[in-house]
Amino acid sequence: MTRKLYLASQSPRRSELLTQIGVSFSILAVDIDESVKNNEIAKDYVTRLAKEKALAGWHQSPFSDKVVLGSDTAVVIDGEILGKPENEQNAKRMLLLLSGKTHQVMTGVALAQTAKSLNQPELDHILNVSEVSFKTLSAKEIERYLSSGEYDGKAGAYGIQGAAAAFITHLSGSYSGVMGLPLYETMTLLNNAGIRQDSLVVS
Repeated sequence: MTRKLYLASQSPRRSELLTQIGVSFSILAVDIDESVKNNEIAKDYVTRLAKEKALAGWHQSPFSDKVVLGSDTAVVIDGEILGKPENEQNAKRMLLLLSGKTHQVMTGVALAQTAKSLNQPELDHILNVSEVSFKTLSAKEIERYLSSGEYDGKAGAYGIQGAAAAFITHLSGSYSGVMGLPLYETMTLLNNAGIRQDSLVVS
């Protein structure tokens, strides 16, 4: 039986990254509560959401032999989790927090695959942590960046693959992880599950 891989995310960046390494997949739109729980630390937060996305996608897919990838990314500065900004003012606050400092980008990846019983999935997960340093941003640089609208929908109000790349003085870790899907860790999960690219198909 041919296994089907699903990505439980509508993020164009994650789709681009999977396509980049020759993995065929279909997209599932999942809807989960992404609120941070009381006293929940960042690594637990992104891991939990990645698992919940993978499980939601697994239960949503009608195919019996299926594999679902879930992923979630958070920018963390001084222990504070920075998600996607709600508005421009919120994005400005995030950029000011990141300016001239080193922050962490944590991405959790989870893989839900059909178990032998077919009724419950097997779930595996992995965490990638990268460190990103920003230059000290001037007020003019921040305003120019905000006016571009590029911050919208991005954790920490920036994307490493966009104009904000000019703010980054140093990266220690995974470029793809900062984008939203660490490819080494993702392939590790797929390989551990006995899955190869040539066994995956697009519906």
